[in-house]
Amino acid sequence: MTEFNREEERRQILYRYKHLLKTCRNIVSRADIKLVRKAFDLSLQDHEGERRSNGDPAIYRSLSVAQIVVEELGLGRTSVICALLYDIVQKEHVNIDEVTELFGSKVAQIITGLVKVTDIYNQGLTQHSENFRKLLLSFADDVRVVLIILADRLFHLRNMEHKPKQEQIDLAKEIEFLYIPLAHRLGMYNVKSDMEDLALRYLKPEIYFEIVQKLKDTEEQRAQFIHDFVDPIKNELDSQGIKYKIKARTKTIASILHKMKKKQVEFEEVYDIFAIRIILKASAKKEKSECWKVYSAVSDLYRPNPERLRDWITIPKSNGYESLHTTVLGPQNRWVEVQIRSKRMNKIAEQGFAAHWKYKGGKGEGGLDNWLQDIREVLESQESNSIDLIDKFKADLYNKEIYVFTPKGDLKQLPSGATLLDFAYSIHSDLGGKCIGGTVNQKNVSIRQVLKNGDQVAITTSNSQKPKPDWLNFVISNKAKNKIRQSMKEEMLKEADLGKETLKRRMKNWKIEFCDENTRKLMAEYKYKLAVDLYYGIATEIHDLSEIKEVLTREEKEEEVLAPEEMPDYSKRKVEGEGEDVLIVDQTIANVDYTLAKCCNPIFGDDIFGFVTIGKGIRIHRLGCSNAKEMQSRYPYRVVKANWTEKGAASYQAILHITGDDELGMITNISEVITKDLRVQMRSISVESNAGTFEGHLTVVVSNTDHLNTLIVKLKRLKGVHRVSRYDTVA
Repeated sequence: MTEFNREEERRQILYRYKHLLKTCRNIVSRADIKLVRKAFDLSLQDHEGERRSNGDPAIYRSLSVAQIVVEELGLGRTSVICALLYDIVQKEHVNIDEVTELFGSKVAQIITGLVKVTDIYNQGLTQHSENFRKLLLSFADDVRVVLIILADRLFHLRNMEHKPKQEQIDLAKEIEFLYIPLAHRLGMYNVKSDMEDLALRYLKPEIYFEIVQKLKDTEEQRAQFIHDFVDPIKNELDSQGIKYKIKARTKTIASILHKMKKKQVEFEEVYDIFAIRIILKASAKKEKSECWKVYSAVSDLYRPNPERLRDWITIPKSNGYESLHTTVLGPQNRWVEVQIRSKRMNKIAEQGFAAHWKYKGGKGEGGLDNWLQDIREVLESQESNSIDLIDKFKADLYNKEIYVFTPKGDLKQLPSGATLLDFAYSIHSDLGGKCIGGTVNQKNVSIRQVLKNGDQVAITTSNSQKPKPDWLNFVISNKAKNKIRQSMKEEMLKEADLGKETLKRRMKNWKIEFCDENTRKLMAEYKYKLAVDLYYGIATEIHDLSEIKEVLTREEKEEEVLAPEEMPDYSKRKVEGEGEDVLIVDQTIANVDYTLAKCCNPIFGDDIFGFVTIGKGIRIHRLGCSNAKEMQSRYPYRVVKANWTEKGAASYQAILHITGDDELGMITNISEVITKDLRVQMRSISVESNAGTFEGHLTVVVSNTDHLNTLIVKLKRLKGVHRVSRYDTVA
């Protein structure tokens, strides 16, 4: 390169830098300019001799992005510094600690976000999906990260003319999916229009250049028509003393194509290829009335189409756009769209400083809309330092979700807090069931590893691995939980089949018939609702086979009718203050043989009675026992009064029935309530889930009814628990 060319480049770089400062001059102080100059010098020094693929100095890109950031997006000093520096930080020519020292923590924070997003692009993992949109936003702790990236992509789009065709198409698709809707949502009309036209140029070049040519061919005709149409309006507004400016704007190529498709017409039949915009200089109090005054003047001159009146000044569009639109029949019987707005309204419409941030089709994203609304209100402020107020807004819109990459670069959406095992199940249930670990960002991790946004995840499997009950304690996705429960149920059914065969074989050896009656007897003994639970308990050795034999062979003769004279002679003791004989149930009573009935599990403090059995002493029942009524009516002479002494047995077993919402961590929460009480022991817990709710049975050991009632109250207070009661309580 000749010395002349080098000198010309230096002049061009300096010119661009001065133009940038000139654009910024209303929102930066002298101190700000010094910081911007420091960032510019760093960037220039780092890019010395470096060139872009088209031969331009590399610094052109940083300066151009910074120019877009301040001139078209309305940002200020901090964003300009970040736009100038993030490229050299990305290349690790300057570390983030140096940036913090020179420019402060806020600049460092934004640049860190920019580097993260740029890393995604450099890895070639860009996806045209809603997931990628959310991933981009979730990386942006500061809104300016998203806006600077938008400026960067717009710069690239404007400089794609000599790039390979596939590269042009890829970027245009990304712009079309991600950044055009974002610019629309932000109300940035000019940026959005530019992106739409350039994306169309690369995605549908034939249509694009055909419309471009037709616009050129009709340019002189349009100019003459506009002159003829506007002159009478100018004369009328001048006579009324209205201060105004009139602009003629040809619709964008993308907008014209949209009209052609929507109306199913050819180019020549699109009646509003251009629009006349009348911009008024009026105060905020008078701007609406002034707009309607101009509308009246225009409609007096040209016949309006009542179906084409759009009043967005009384009720602005959802993205904050304010304007009054009418379509009138002008010279040559051609329809012309006239837009009437104040200078303030026009600034908002073009620069995107809107008050509301929801665009059509944006339902269900209230968090994003509110976030953007706040940003827009800040940017609208006329205060010179108002841009700094953006600092308080965070892009934490999707904290309930994370987005991670598969080894192939596909994005997977998972709930926040999801583990490696959740990820495995999101790919395929077989992969989840055989998962033994994996890698996250090329580092070996366990199945319990909690994933974060942007992680690259790979799964390691083993054919010997099977789902385990404790997996339910740390997975959080519904798919993983359902698949694990399904696998556990299938495994349980297999075990139950083995248990059933074992029981059949043993009962045959014992010379006991395997029949429904005996099965029900065992189910009643162990309080099972389903036979499959009984068989599973046998297979997993929860129940000892010798105990089962004893249950099946013992003779229940409680129902034998004994004559009063055949009643055993049990000792009776008096309760002080009571006139009748009452059996005192106490561990110190050695001469009274009694047991607590398993049908109702009486606890110290319950109202109880004794029932005389044959050969097994007295069995103690609760007054509320489901069998009490029959025993008391059929065998009243076998019923004896009983009461507790002041010192009962140390512990009693009770079964609780609990129902509630099937939520993450519910079993853990229940267990914590129980285990926090050192006097309570939990013997067993069984839970079944269905359609978002659960039903379970807890077997606990407590000291008395007060102790049990306290536990029930604590369990009822748990969020998501609907009901807690003693399982054997009569409703």
